[in-house]
Amino acid sequence: MDAATLINELCSNHYTVATAESCTGGLIASSIVDVSGASDCFNEGYVTYSNQAKMKNLGVSADTLNSVGAVSKETATEMALGVRRVANATFGLSSTGIAGPTGGTKLKPVGLVYIGCAYSDNDCIVKELHLNGDRSQVRVAAAKEALNLLAECMDKIKVMA
Repeated sequence: MDAATLINELCSNHYTVATAESCTGGLIASSIVDVSGASDCFNEGYVTYSNQAKMKNLGVSADTLNSVGAVSKETATEMALGVRRVANATFGLSSTGIAGPTGGTKLKPVGLVYIGCAYSDNDCIVKELHLNGDRSQVRVAAAKEALNLLAECMDKIKVMA
């Protein structure tokens, strides 16, 4: 689903979204606000690049960051749930990963990204992505996948209603 269709559907259903981004550095929020009328459904966005910002703004646990790291399913979950809560949004969308070209390890290589979408106080879908390309390509692909995940979450919430 393209961004314009996604935002129109969000707004027409009176849903709201907030973003918590690390490796995408605001690209998810930018993709949303590129659509005219997004102000009706986009509450706010955070670029929480440092662990300190993740803890301070989103309530990500220091224990999580110390035990599994910032690039993890658990951190993506806590980011999405946290931004949903602090922004009082229907959906919280998160990204955390390693865009490269440095920073990768054998266990967490460049291109590893976790995206999350929280759709209730306790429910969050997280996807692990293994993206290819340079830093910019990884970030753009992750942002696109996050919007796809938001569309998936919207379908899930409609079924629950």
